[in-house]
Amino acid sequence: MATFPDGCTLLFGGSGGIGSGISRVFAAGGSDIAIVYRSNADRAAAVAGEAEAAGRRATIHAADVTDEASVRAVVAAAIATHGRVHSVVWAAGPLVNQRYLAETPMDEWRHAFEVEVHGFFRVAQALIPHMRESGGGSFVTLGSAGHDWWPARDGMSVAVKASNEQLVQGIAKEEGRYRIRANSVLVGVIEAGQLHELQRLGQIDQRWIDNTHRLLCLKRFGTAEEIGHACLFFASNEAAYVTGQRISVSGGFGV
Repeated sequence: MATFPDGCTLLFGGSGGIGSGISRVFAAGGSDIAIVYRSNADRAAAVAGEAEAAGRRATIHAADVTDEASVRAVVAAAIATHGRVHSVVWAAGPLVNQRYLAETPMDEWRHAFEVEVHGFFRVAQALIPHMRESGGGSFVTLGSAGHDWWPARDGMSVAVKASNEQLVQGIAKEEGRYRIRANSVLVGVIEAGQLHELQRLGQIDQRWIDNTHRLLCLKRFGTAEEIGHACLFFASNEAAYVTGQRISVSGGFGV
């Protein structure tokens, strides 16, 4: 069990393929959770039900992260219900079609930035004043292992998440005096979420899987729960002196 202040972890994208695994880890690790979903209320409710069965308080909240009023409403609801938001996990993001940069449609590029970068920025602006008043807090974002080794055709994901890497650095430097921390977990190929959807769409085939395995020191893909454990460490009191850092959970991708 990790240790946390009173309150909850607010998980944006907490019912998604990777986000649901992170939510389960936080509930099992000792934190009450508030799961933010965009459209799949049933899946969010199922994840919350598992957390409650494990003895944690869990709530679900619908939000459109491209809308500031929606973000502020869900933040206010989480604070009203749980009393405090001590941690934020940013796991929201659209499906990233696998294309070379030269072939990436501008509308997809803009949408990805609007959801992941502007969405996270909205959340940070909505929560930093609350965290200052509450004695601190923690932001954890999901980045990309492609920051360390460029993956062909996944450039839109890497470029977008790189922007949030800089926001993490800025929050760490500007808000540390208020005991607000910010860190990121770089995500490799995970046996959940987008991998399965891209396989279904035919954008990832067996040749891609075989070639990717050759680039991994650990000859397997990761799990959502393994991402969750890295997020849990960063958010917990055990990492109270860790900020502005990142962990690559990638199986040694490209090492």
